[in-house]
Amino acid sequence: MSLALHLEDVSLGHGDEIAVRGLDLDVRPGEVLAVVGASGCGKSTLLRTLAGLLPSRGGVVLADGAPITGPSPDRAMVFQDDALLPWRTARRNVELPLAIRRMPRAERRDRAAHWLARVGLGDQGHRRPGQLSGGMRQRVQLARTLAGEPRAILMDEPFGALDAQTRAAMQRLLADVLASTPATVVFVTHDVDEALFLGDRVAVLGPGGIRATVDAADGAARRDILSSLFDRSMS
Repeated sequence: MSLALHLEDVSLGHGDEIAVRGLDLDVRPGEVLAVVGASGCGKSTLLRTLAGLLPSRGGVVLADGAPITGPSPDRAMVFQDDALLPWRTARRNVELPLAIRRMPRAERRDRAAHWLARVGLGDQGHRRPGQLSGGMRQRVQLARTLAGEPRAILMDEPFGALDAQTRAAMQRLLADVLASTPATVVFVTHDVDEALFLGDRVAVLGPGGIRATVDAADGAARRDILSSLFDRSMS
């Protein structure tokens, strides 16, 4: 069910600006790949390209061997802004992508209830986003994403706007939830500790592509990541 992602000699950018050139990257089916890098290095652009929201400026971008030419339910984005509809309850926000896919009402209600309970909001489905804290809204966004059963989840610094305590709680929740889902995950962050906690592997992104890829379980991983980031800042 999980998705393999492949990028070969890819250039990424907006308009006339190229953020990354010569990017080669393979994301293994079912793994959590954390991507770190300095601001402006192209991390978010990479995710949008994998999601099919932004075309690459050159090179090959594949999902399970097929070119990515646009958005797909197989590849879901999770943003820093929770992007919930304020007039819909938490449950109805989770149901929305299921309703778009014309899933029967009873089935989508059951699935929304399951995932709200899974993220610790089983008793909050009747509340609207304005009645929820920032961390709770991100839990709703996560439930909405997982309810759609995507084969790949692309996460763009989803906890960046949260306070430290809430962020730590969300990291633990996400690690627990991802352990029980087969989806491939690409998680973008500027926080090295977050990358090491959540990722199976960590890739360091710079203008010239991937500067280093390390195993998150390796005791020297943090040193190698910081060294690669420092080298990038000096180049």
